[in-house]
Amino acid sequence: MRTRRWIFSAVMRLLLRCLRIGQRHRFWPTQKVWQLWLYGRLCVRSLLYNSFIDSDTALDALFEPVYWLVDHITRWFGVVFVALVIILTSSVVCIVYVCLLPLILRTYPLPWIFWHFIYGHWNLVMIVFHYYMAITTQPGYPPQSRSDIAAVSICRKCIAPKPARTHHCSICNRCVLKMDHHCPWLNNCVGHFNHRYFFSFCLFMTMGCIYSSISGWDMFWEAYAAIETYGQTPPPTFTFHQRAFHKSVVYAWVLCSSVALALGALMIWHTVLITRGETSIERHINRKEKKRLQKKGKVFRNPYSYGPLGNWKVFLGVERKRHWVTRVLLPSTHPPKGSGLNWDTAPCVPEQKTALLAI
Repeated sequence: MRTRRWIFSAVMRLLLRCLRIGQRHRFWPTQKVWQLWLYGRLCVRSLLYNSFIDSDTALDALFEPVYWLVDHITRWFGVVFVALVIILTSSVVCIVYVCLLPLILRTYPLPWIFWHFIYGHWNLVMIVFHYYMAITTQPGYPPQSRSDIAAVSICRKCIAPKPARTHHCSICNRCVLKMDHHCPWLNNCVGHFNHRYFFSFCLFMTMGCIYSSISGWDMFWEAYAAIETYGQTPPPTFTFHQRAFHKSVVYAWVLCSSVALALGALMIWHTVLITRGETSIERHINRKEKKRLQKKGKVFRNPYSYGPLGNWKVFLGVERKRHWVTRVLLPSTHPPKGSGLNWDTAPCVPEQKTALLAI
């Protein structure tokens, strides 16, 4: 009896063990998939969780591919935009010298000829000089090797100290001192060391386009009226040179008027910013800071503003009265005030009563 009981219990234990092994092998793929699902969900939650996340951060993350595409297109097309500016400007200058200047010398009185000759060439020299300097002058970058920089934060992309008024340019992939914006028409960033050249180019190009549009108003309407008669029957007896003259005058006037409107609006906007002592980026930062302090019953003060006149003196580098002529009305390569790493009070403006704050 004991032998039979022992054999029966051994057989039952073997059967139970086989059933357990069968169950394990049967449900092993399901358990493995479930474990992978739990692990993947944990990874996703750990990567996406951020106690500081908000709607702006989520939108930035969603639009990051769009920003990447725009940055790379702007970077590669910068050379095309610069070539386009040179070609269009050269075409207008050629039309003036080939078509309009001989007509002016034949029909205009001597005082008007003298005025057009002096002002036109002065304006052209100022445009070419400031555009060349804006393209070739580096905007200024924080030194990577120095550790004694008065930094207000760390750039999360460069992983380097970032001084006050310094911002990261995603197109240049570098931090830029006193960055205003990246200009595709310059194929360069507008920063501390070439901001004056950029604004002067916009100013003198707008002045030149307005001057050309006003001076060529009568010629434009005469050429336009002549072009309107091309489709008459019988057609007018215009030579090839006359037709080329009419079309060239219309082309130059339309181009100058369009550039005067577009570039003039940009120039006015930057005039307002310079008067306030701000850059384009700081304008948005200061607006948010102003709203935040208003909710607390406080008043925001731009720490880099020295008053309207003082801001223009600092921006243009005017330290003496004669500098309004030698540094503003004539080509000048003088550097801006300071190194762009710190922002002490300029000698041409009264001393600040409160310490400068960093943005």
